[in-house]
Amino acid sequence: MILIRIVVGLMFVFEGALTFARPEQLGAGHFAAIGLPYPQLLALLAGGVEIVGGLGILLNLYAGDAALALLAVVLTALVSTRIPILLGRPLGPFTLAPLNEYGWVSFFYEARAELCTTFVLLAIILDSGIRVGRRRRWYQEGS
Repeated sequence: MILIRIVVGLMFVFEGALTFARPEQLGAGHFAAIGLPYPQLLALLAGGVEIVGGLGILLNLYAGDAALALLAVVLTALVSTRIPILLGRPLGPFTLAPLNEYGWVSFFYEARAELCTTFVLLAIILDSGIRVGRRRRWYQEGS
């Protein structure tokens, strides 16, 4: 589990840093292109959550809380960028990426990183005992 935390923590720290280092490709410009409201604010928020959450997982400081916050970021990415690919049409304000094909196969191909990250974050949450602001594990009644 330590190796998983190292890989996931570093991935999110670097991804968050790239949000600030390349704002047109990975930050506010990207957020505006997919149709998210307030792209400058959301890019700052997402990049900050990725850096702080990644450090939390790396250092095992409130790793469960960090994984929950990062899970929210990953699920938002899935809904805003990958679900339109599955549907083959824009979803609300979220634009459709230009691909040759749409549907299940394209969805799973394009969403493979987000799906893997979702399950890894769920494993970290379960391993940390779903410590949301407290040290007791969710399955330990009265301990």
